[in-house]
Amino acid sequence: MTTTPAKPMTATRALLLGALGATAAVALFVGLDLHPAATDAQTAAPLTARMAPVDPTQVQLSYAPVVKRAAPAVVNIFAAKLVATGPRTMEEYLRQQFSGVAPPPRVARSLGSGVIVDADGLIVTNSHVVGDATDILVSLADRREYPAKIVFSDPRTDLAVLRIDTKGVPLPTVELADSDAVEVGDIVLAIGDPFGIGQTVTHGIISALARNGLGASDRQFFLQTDAAINPGNSGGALLDMRGRLIGINTMIASQTGNSVGIGFAIPSNMVRVFLKAAPSGKLVTGWIGAEGEGVTPDTARALGFATPRGVLLTNVAPGSPAADAGLKEGDVLVSVNGSDVANAGMLRYKIATEAVGSTASIGIIRNGKPMTIPVKLEKPPESPPRDITVITGNNILNGSKIANLSPAYAQELGLGFPEKGVVVIEISTSAPALRLINLRPGDLIETVNGKAVRSVADVKLAVQSGPPALRYRRASQTFDCAQAGNRFTCETGGTPPSPR
Repeated sequence: MTTTPAKPMTATRALLLGALGATAAVALFVGLDLHPAATDAQTAAPLTARMAPVDPTQVQLSYAPVVKRAAPAVVNIFAAKLVATGPRTMEEYLRQQFSGVAPPPRVARSLGSGVIVDADGLIVTNSHVVGDATDILVSLADRREYPAKIVFSDPRTDLAVLRIDTKGVPLPTVELADSDAVEVGDIVLAIGDPFGIGQTVTHGIISALARNGLGASDRQFFLQTDAAINPGNSGGALLDMRGRLIGINTMIASQTGNSVGIGFAIPSNMVRVFLKAAPSGKLVTGWIGAEGEGVTPDTARALGFATPRGVLLTNVAPGSPAADAGLKEGDVLVSVNGSDVANAGMLRYKIATEAVGSTASIGIIRNGKPMTIPVKLEKPPESPPRDITVITGNNILNGSKIANLSPAYAQELGLGFPEKGVVVIEISTSAPALRLINLRPGDLIETVNGKAVRSVADVKLAVQSGPPALRYRRASQTFDCAQAGNRFTCETGGTPPSPR
């Protein structure tokens, strides 16, 4: 592990870091013990093939040329914001009650890393590093410091783009590689600022590809590495042996919060898509209007496959690009532009990283025969209009904000199929549907008071009459809830679903 000394504390950084008494602060993912990794000497010859060392002299190599080329483009990020605080002791509580003066806000700080991707001052990092910070300071490898502004941040991808103004002085950058070309066993370097001790380089290999379903987000899809990643490394660079960016270090799996050799990085191909979306402030990815489930061993046997592979299409929306191209429910989708697809998460990722308006070569197996079908990737349609409405009155949905769902809105909310119907987007803490049947944002309303609803207009009409009842869908589960005496019961499982 190579470490450069921490930079001398300047007045500006001291203000942001609170004399570094603040922790290398980062939010923690829970559930699976997944933590954001909280937050010219030589020119390397082009690599034409991957090779293993065959004699001791070939082992006596150095990563120094790669580090010297890439490290200047990796920065430290210090973020801070003011947050309201409540009384921490009974004495503070009583003082507040009698004086009517709230305690002063405290400064919440976080520390992370970032990568310069444009010489004019564009930096990519993790969304959880900057959050909604009001003050951001970027410290370059050569100790220059600049205030930064957030250009675009998206918690679902956990990526953010910052901009600093260097008054026309060009900055060192890192080239983005094709992360789809990365293979398990490739040697990689991780560069960041763990624990705020200074820029640090660690090395390892790619341990696994296509990690998803880690409880973080439907948009996230990771490269796994055993290169040491610790708090403060978030937003830093994962590099190949040419010094090119193949990923943004994002989180680790650990029960201690420190590295145990299981780290995850967002692939550079997703970073590239995100950077293109940054100027508009909205990430819109390609849409084909088809979804399915990963082929299981049982399904593979039923289909006559030697091994489980691909995604069995269960939904193909009428009039969608997939339907227009000839894809059908029951087809097994096995590749996108020549890259194998193992599960539904990988399919979403592959589609998301292809350009809107391009045509993807989709490999399928239909009735045991392999086929290749060109499918145009379109921008998801925003139809019908959202018609966002808050339901009021003496009814089960009082206090619920609902909207019409469209493919575009479903993508924005992170919802899968069906991409139509009525979705709950917000609900008051005093809403009866929240208290009685545990209705939550993201749930789809299917019937109200016994009447099928397909639009917000249908809901507004249905709540006006009929016995209080509601059927809603959450992911693959449907809950039929009706009033029984003085309380509501839901048939699925006998009780309302547990909170998310």
